Amino acid sequence: MIVLNCAQGSPEWHQARAGVITASMFVVARSRTGGLDEKQQAYVTAMRSGMSEGAARDLAGYRAAPKAESIQRAIEGLPVGDFSEAAKAYAFRLAIERISGMPLDESFETYAMRRGHELEPAARREHEIASGHMVQRAGFVLSGDHLFGASADGLIGKDGGSEYKCLISPERLQRIYIDGDASEFMDQVQGCMWLTARKWWDFCVYCPAMEIIDKHLWMRTYQRDDEYIDQMVEELAEFEKLVTHYETTLRMKEAV
Repeated sequence: MIVLNCAQGSPEWHQARAGVITASMFVVARSRTGGLDEKQQAYVTAMRSGMSEGAARDLAGYRAAPKAESIQRAIEGLPVGDFSEAAKAYAFRLAIERISGMPLDESFETYAMRRGHELEPAARREHEIASGHMVQRAGFVLSGDHLFGASADGLIGKDGGSEYKCLISPERLQRIYIDGDASEFMDQVQGCMWLTARKWWDFCVYCPAMEIIDKHLWMRTYQRDDEYIDQMVEELAEFEKLVTHYETTLRMKEAV
């Protein structure tokens, strides 16, 4: 990995991210439409878990083995369906950034992003107190080929890292605090472990409004899941091909 020691939100940070598929957007890059229905997914999950074809068929409710190409692709671990419109838009933006060498958003920062950057030092301090870890700020981490990157909020020792979210959406806070569900952030968490070659990651939600009941820091430690990462990397490689396709098409049009 390549570690760039630049402050998140700084001009250098925005420049480093230009044209790079970033961990916070992995979930968008992997999003697809026209995927498997519930019955097909049950069959694929059973087959990939090592269940026999007959048992998988019975579990999913098939009388005969399904022959759909999408099911066979899914069993082989290949992506199914077409990229979502959000994924296509993101790929096109990256293609333009690779051509220009500059961030297309021109360092635009939403209120939520600005709030996150402002509260991150406090979140890191609360995490250090709660966990006993000393957290090293990491800036931006790049893969060796400069195609993928992550704004790792912290690195811990040789094996760990940390991510801080300062959420304000009641719906997202409810999923975290009530349901204990941080699945929407797992691509980012596992992506950071992939790019930094770490074994575990502390995912933290910092909500100052909850301090009055001493629940302003929600923290869970997630272990590296190589099976999850392998699947994610395969799908990200497909997305990268889409970015390259857009870039090649744009350059060809320019030449004409």
